[in-house]
Amino acid sequence: MNKPAFLRLLVFSLLLLGAWMLWSGFFKPLLLGLGLVSVVLTIYLAHRMRYFQSDLYAMKFGLRLIQYWIWLTREIFISSVAVTRVALDPKLPVSPTVVAVDAISKDAVDVVILANSITLTPGTLALDVYEGRIQVHALTREGAEELASGEMNNRVAMLRR
Repeated sequence: MNKPAFLRLLVFSLLLLGAWMLWSGFFKPLLLGLGLVSVVLTIYLAHRMRYFQSDLYAMKFGLRLIQYWIWLTREIFISSVAVTRVALDPKLPVSPTVVAVDAISKDAVDVVILANSITLTPGTLALDVYEGRIQVHALTREGAEELASGEMNNRVAMLRR
């Protein structure tokens, strides 16, 4: 195993261990042991699949990814407020709309990040992804128009630049 692949394996292992400890919230020996076994099994399977040999999954985003997460968190909050307003309005002003969004970046990882970001944002749901085109259901026309404006698409495309 080369040095970059080993470094990816090490970072991935630490992330899995951290996630297990954070999400379980229990620090009893049995649970820590089960967590360690599951992480080792996951690392073994990922190694057998040559996950760490491919540059496709290399963690190359750095600071831009963190900035994107901060922006996405803000967008999720803003969308949550908008969906709450729609749901609490006695007239229930929904206007379900399905739109197609063409991903600027045709890289598979970027398209998946875009589709998942759309789904994470309340009021929108990625229905289908095919050859860089994402079918999206929006709760309101305004949500569909905001998505069609392309800000999220541009931000995802900028992650690799």
